[in-house]
Amino acid sequence: MTRPKTIGIVGARGHTGQELIRLVAAHPGLELAFVSSRELDGQRVADHNDVFAGELRFESLDADAVAAKGADAVILALPNGKAAPFVAAIDGAKPDTVIVDLSADYRFDAGWYYGLPELTRARYAGERRISNPGCYATAMQLAIAPLVEHLAGPPQCFGVSGYSGAGTTPSDKNDTALLADNLMPYALTNHVHEREVSKQLSLPVEFMPHVAPHFRGITLTVNLWLSAPMSREAVKALFDARYADEPLVEVIDDAPWVSRIAGRHGAQIGAFTMAPGNGRVVVVATLDNLLKGAATQAMQNLNLALGYDELTSIPH
Repeated sequence: MTRPKTIGIVGARGHTGQELIRLVAAHPGLELAFVSSRELDGQRVADHNDVFAGELRFESLDADAVAAKGADAVILALPNGKAAPFVAAIDGAKPDTVIVDLSADYRFDAGWYYGLPELTRARYAGERRISNPGCYATAMQLAIAPLVEHLAGPPQCFGVSGYSGAGTTPSDKNDTALLADNLMPYALTNHVHEREVSKQLSLPVEFMPHVAPHFRGITLTVNLWLSAPMSREAVKALFDARYADEPLVEVIDDAPWVSRIAGRHGAQIGAFTMAPGNGRVVVVATLDNLLKGAATQAMQNLNLALGYDELTSIPH
């Protein structure tokens, strides 16, 4: 019998870390070897996650301690700017370890595979270092990619995220009192996801993010100017064709609602509303920022790197 692959999660206390634990617990070929959290050190994982069984406990592990665990794969679910010491330690101790980094630290590094499977799967060449795309960046790329060759100018993207996207460290963007009856704009130019999408699609993209009082889920409204008029049917056909074989991307007629995507592992794209003259189209995309925007995508990338079916443990 083939032994399960061992996996560790660094930064497991956060919202995404909890979703990752659920996905690993449901995976027949993975075994959770360790979960690192400074705040929860010593506490049972099962006491914080309703689908995990067993006596495994959170540990407070520095980079060398993580590397010494010798896991087959490590997911780094850390804030931006924190991944490098862990990568360096693993490089020195066990360089064949698969690392999936959920931060933005390596999304611009050509030595790392950028793992948005629906768009980059064909480029995967066995890399053991995988950069997981950002949540907004995933929604933007899925909403724009089928039309890249038909655009006359930069797409304009108006994004609204639930406050779970701001993480668990207290800030204005996850303060429910400040968010009540509010829509909070932030980082309105040069957001890291704006730069990320512009690099990946090789065209400038304009992005204006906001945070709203709901907990999870992203709505992205994208304004696209076309280089030549197209019918709504022709536009939608491009999306249907691009995602026909992608179980986690659903193309629909109407504009998707964020309340209908929360807790689901895929993305929805719809609306396809044409302006008079058919030279401009507005597309709406939704996804759960903790799932397809983070944990689900990380599991797709892990499955790809470890030789499992890409959707193993992912409900779809």
